[in-house]
Amino acid sequence: MPKAVRRTFVLVTTPVALAALLGAAAPSSTGSSGAGDPYFPLAGNGGYHVGHYDLTLRYDTGSGHLDGKAVLTARATERLTRFDLDFTGLTVTGLTVGKAKAGFRRSGQELVVTPQRALRKGERFTVTVTYQGKPAPVTDPDGSLDGWIPTDDGAFVAGEPQGAMTWFPANNHPKDKSSYDFTITVPQGRTAVANGVLLSRRTAHGRTTFRWHQSEPMAAYLATATVGKFKVEQFTTRNGIRVYNAVDAREAAASAPVLKKLPSVLEWESKLFGPYPFRAAGSIVDHAHNVGYALETQSRPVYDRAPDLSTLVHENAHQWFGDSVSLTSWKDIWLNEGFATYAEWLYAEQHGGDSAQKSFDALYAKPASDGLWEFPPGNPGSGANIFGTPVYARGAMTLHALRTAVGDRAFFLILRAWASGHRYGHGTTAQFEHLAQRVSGKDLDGLFRTWLDTPGKPNRP
Repeated sequence: MPKAVRRTFVLVTTPVALAALLGAAAPSSTGSSGAGDPYFPLAGNGGYHVGHYDLTLRYDTGSGHLDGKAVLTARATERLTRFDLDFTGLTVTGLTVGKAKAGFRRSGQELVVTPQRALRKGERFTVTVTYQGKPAPVTDPDGSLDGWIPTDDGAFVAGEPQGAMTWFPANNHPKDKSSYDFTITVPQGRTAVANGVLLSRRTAHGRTTFRWHQSEPMAAYLATATVGKFKVEQFTTRNGIRVYNAVDAREAAASAPVLKKLPSVLEWESKLFGPYPFRAAGSIVDHAHNVGYALETQSRPVYDRAPDLSTLVHENAHQWFGDSVSLTSWKDIWLNEGFATYAEWLYAEQHGGDSAQKSFDALYAKPASDGLWEFPPGNPGSGANIFGTPVYARGAMTLHALRTAVGDRAFFLILRAWASGHRYGHGTTAQFEHLAQRVSGKDLDGLFRTWLDTPGKPNRP
């Protein structure tokens, strides 16, 4: 900068005037190390939105070693002199922002990136991270494993709520949704299954590379790259949905009669909730009983064992409630789990099983000391409780209480309006309550306050 300019600034005496004249030298933003979630304060990051992830992975099932390259295409939502990515465990071997090498350091689960120049608000940019190592899961507040979980023939990859950061750098909060490309190379004889549509499969030199594309926006926790020895079935439903089922041979016999019902389950759910939101569907059935759960990985749920029909209904109902319509805060997880649980009740009711009322009554009969009433589903209290029984069962009971109050016609209009009005976006409990009152024309404040927010066993509706 010319000396004459510097001498001019010496004459400025007020801090406000000085900042205005200096412009670029005024304080700049460093983003934030979290997205503001009260239960997971370091999840996600501020200052940018990732529009697309391009992930290239090479996994050796014998050694458990992963080589990765992640290219994130993003847009700055504020001026950034540095920003964070969620990434833990693996060793970063290179990082660029655009075409220039960038500085980086590790701070717990944060990968702190310092580009060579500040990013302007609204600027589109790419971040390329290369990395390697043996991925391992994280332990969630409730004690369960989450993320890249090694198995005897590959890996069970399920990321709710924190696990995406164990295998790729991400803006890891449901508020940030993106499209994805996956290129996954594994030893010949293994299959790598990710989200969306399979674009190609090619074997050479003892390894097979699978390319997958997920076009509809997806939260990072819903991404998967599950690897194993799978029997694969592919077909297209009469509604044009491309189905890809990958099943561990040890689970094939038990899985077959349930997976056979997937097309009819999707048709039934589409009639209730509106059109299926994705181009692809299917199932990943692994032999990983130590995991202890299934997950609604977008377009293709992953199961740790052969699912029963209720579980199939539940995880595929999440494609509407949780995947297409995503959370804004983990505190509102009943919008995912209560809805998917109530879908189980509705399926049973309409397919010769117990009525939803009978399911409600059986739960309501539990004493006030039962764990069902331990906390209200709209306020679990901490990340340790987001998968607790009240979120699922009392969440479903809340929906049944709503159905009882407004009648079937209004209730099913509410479900469809919720799925369509927030398709590929986000929702909050307050928005759902407002929608229910608008569609039904009823004052439902007391109902929601009682069933979602009040501790203890509610009075019977």
